[in-house]
Amino acid sequence: MNNYNHSVSLDLPKCKGCTTCLKRCPTEAIRIREGHAVINSERCVGCGECIKVCPYKAKRAVVDDLSILNNYKYKIALPAPSLYGQFDNMDNIGYIIKGLHDIGFDDVFEVACAAELVSAYTRMYISRNDIKKPVISSACPAITRMISINYPDLCENILPLLPPVDIAAFLAREKTKEIHPELKDEDIGIIFISPCPAKVSYVKNNMAGDRNFIDATVSVRDVYFALLDVMKKGKDPDESTGAGMIGIGWASTGGESTAIFNERYLAADGIENCIRVLDQIDNEDINNLDFVELNACNGGCVGGAMTVANPYIAQARLQILKRYLPVSPNRPSSDYIPKSFFTSNEIKYTPMSPLSSDIKEARRMLSDIESIAKSLPQIDCGSCGAPTCMAFAEDIVKGETTADECTVIMRRMFHEHLEKYKDKTVFDKLKPSKSDK
Repeated sequence: MNNYNHSVSLDLPKCKGCTTCLKRCPTEAIRIREGHAVINSERCVGCGECIKVCPYKAKRAVVDDLSILNNYKYKIALPAPSLYGQFDNMDNIGYIIKGLHDIGFDDVFEVACAAELVSAYTRMYISRNDIKKPVISSACPAITRMISINYPDLCENILPLLPPVDIAAFLAREKTKEIHPELKDEDIGIIFISPCPAKVSYVKNNMAGDRNFIDATVSVRDVYFALLDVMKKGKDPDESTGAGMIGIGWASTGGESTAIFNERYLAADGIENCIRVLDQIDNEDINNLDFVELNACNGGCVGGAMTVANPYIAQARLQILKRYLPVSPNRPSSDYIPKSFFTSNEIKYTPMSPLSSDIKEARRMLSDIESIAKSLPQIDCGSCGAPTCMAFAEDIVKGETTADECTVIMRRMFHEHLEKYKDKTVFDKLKPSKSDK
């Protein structure tokens, strides 16, 4: 079984069982049972789509509270570049960095700085002749998990470099231990400010393996509101960003791709669009590409479920912030990729639980599923609590539900019953009495 600790939680009293999330979940991870949503952790990729579309705000991301800063003597903030696009009328990232100090962080190591190093090492990697192409970015955990459970042949295509957040955490800890040798490892708290639940799940599931140096994750939303209380615009702050155009550009779709200085790339956003691209790559309908950047969120990381601003407004704000920045002040010190920048936890095919451990039984169940699916109305209405008629048929065979949950079939049977016993007595019983009026 693929035990995945997903980071989306359900606020049960708020859930109305409306099926909105059911229909929008890209991996069919949600069912409606007993009047409320249920999330299957094996199928969940943490994209946060259910959080965005829920009209009752019944879904939320499970993150650490800012009070977790009290657990460490020395706190380091790792702000994702998408944080910078949340503020209106912001012309200097230094205000945000100073604000992070003011809310309790002792140091700030920008993920955008590490992103520029990853861009440089990616250029080196894709120039090799011994790798499988197109190389697919590993920056979006929702995409890498989607590949690991649905696209076994594409696992080798994933860029084997650590994402910028892990490299930022590694460099931040090394820098701190060098400056403050008196601090123990447990004294240092590296806090990632995440724009989406997929990155939270990435940390919670230890996807970086033995190179996971992140101690906690907080949301961009929570930090945004905390910063509003302390940031005062006056004279220019002492702090300034250490990143350039390339690093800040990673927050938006296409930022990572354009940084590799190679025209043979594809950049897509939106989980449904990304799935279509993956299908085409898997079917070899897309050729002659060196690099593919896929972002599950619309607009890129600025569209994460734990952000505040409209993603396209955030993109425009980032364009303004990038105007007077250098291209890339963070560059590798050598022309080879350090081993420490490669992941020690390769993406492997980890399919969901099979229908049965016995092959003959699994084939029989699959045959039953196909047979039941043919008898269903094929309108994928979701009233049964499953996203599609095929998914409903699978749930029936697994014993998770019964066929009478299909409202279309039950309605048809009801009308057939009325036709069969069509007499005055039956119809009189169905008419409202005078006392009911």
